[in-house]
Amino acid sequence: MLTKSLAAPPSPLSPRKRWTVLAVCALSMFLVGVDTTIVNVGLPEIGQGLDVGTRGLEWVVDAYTVMMASLLVASGALADRLGRRRVFRCGLTVFGLASLACALAPSLGVLVAARAVQGVGASMLSPVALAIVVNAMPDPRERARAIGVWASVFGLSMAAGPVTGGALIAAFGWRSVFWINAPVVVVALVLVAVFVPESRGERTRRLDLPGQVLLTVLLCLFVGLLIEGPHIGWTSPAALTGYVVTAAAAAGFVLVEQRRGEPLMDLGLFRHAPFVTAVLGATAVFVALNATLLLNTLHLQHVRGWTPLETGAVTLPMALGATLCAPWSGTLVGRLGPRRPLILAGVFITAGGLCLVNLDGDTRVPLILLAFLLIGIGFGFANAPLTNTAVSGLPPSRAGVAGAITSTARQVGAAVGIAVAGGLVAGAGPADLAAATRPGWLLVSACGLFLFLAARSAGSRPAGSS
Repeated sequence: MLTKSLAAPPSPLSPRKRWTVLAVCALSMFLVGVDTTIVNVGLPEIGQGLDVGTRGLEWVVDAYTVMMASLLVASGALADRLGRRRVFRCGLTVFGLASLACALAPSLGVLVAARAVQGVGASMLSPVALAIVVNAMPDPRERARAIGVWASVFGLSMAAGPVTGGALIAAFGWRSVFWINAPVVVVALVLVAVFVPESRGERTRRLDLPGQVLLTVLLCLFVGLLIEGPHIGWTSPAALTGYVVTAAAAAGFVLVEQRRGEPLMDLGLFRHAPFVTAVLGATAVFVALNATLLLNTLHLQHVRGWTPLETGAVTLPMALGATLCAPWSGTLVGRLGPRRPLILAGVFITAGGLCLVNLDGDTRVPLILLAFLLIGIGFGFANAPLTNTAVSGLPPSRAGVAGAITSTARQVGAAVGIAVAGGLVAGAGPADLAAATRPGWLLVSACGLFLFLAARSAGSRPAGSS
């Protein structure tokens, strides 16, 4: 559905042009990743500027990730039909205009709405860019290395978001984290026009509008309940109504998808154990990453009184670990298969979370830096094998939608990580905040442990082997 090009004839592009296409698409993906995390470090500043609390600030992050998650598969199908480069450029334009709206937002409501539109634009970038890259890399081993580079850039963007945000906020205020997108989008649009060839899916599918509406409703309600539950009460009439409507949306989505000839999601993929564990593993990794970033921001700024720049600087070891280990992970996947990198990812993320389970105001900074380094290393090792596991062993006609569902799972994980972490500290004052974060660090460790299960289900053969 997304990348039917896996079955296409070998690409006529030269090696130099293929890697140039990868570089251009990776630049755009850097935008998507950065904007998932760049606002984390600025949430206290945004809260002061717009006079809102933690619950409202969670929506600033999750409006983006939820809209992106719900539209990823549909955007990929639209790109197969209309042309990947065309949809990619449209996504960049929407993303850029929404960024300007975020920068000018006079209130929380406008900011959240603009972030949601940003997510719409981002949904046209992530899966479509990966489809363009896969189309340019027909050799399985070269594709595995390219996915490693892709994961490296995406990992760097996610981990570098807080560092970039801290520096921008210190120099220009919180609105600058959105202004900075404008020149990058302009450069990306020019590079895409010059270097990226147009491509389409060999067989396009009809858009599944009922499935798309139900999926969007399902994700919005699910994340909304996680965010609002601590405020309204988990057993309140509003929450109980939300549970019923969420369950109805989930049931309706399954029924609709089973009856459509060309569904939004191929639910038959969930009969394959490696695919299911890869999807859940991708969700777990992004729950861990985003919970870590939010809990770190709130602890360092509210408990220790650090500035956004100082808070962002603490995440530098995470960015370093992710950047160095993601391409290494792609190489390991190509040579040894996904199992070993996933085991390494599980070890490092689990260890990073355990470092902070007794976090308090007196915890030494070197231990916090070590925890972030370990989590960054684990994040770097995780993405390439999870993507490879999701698409391996499937016929080419199903590999595209498998990759799209995995991308959706990552963004759902990001939204859930923010919602759960925010719920843990909701209402906690500076004196109680450190203790309130401790269950969050146990959650991070549990996400790392789940990767051992994903490793057990993953194949041990290298990419391209039969």
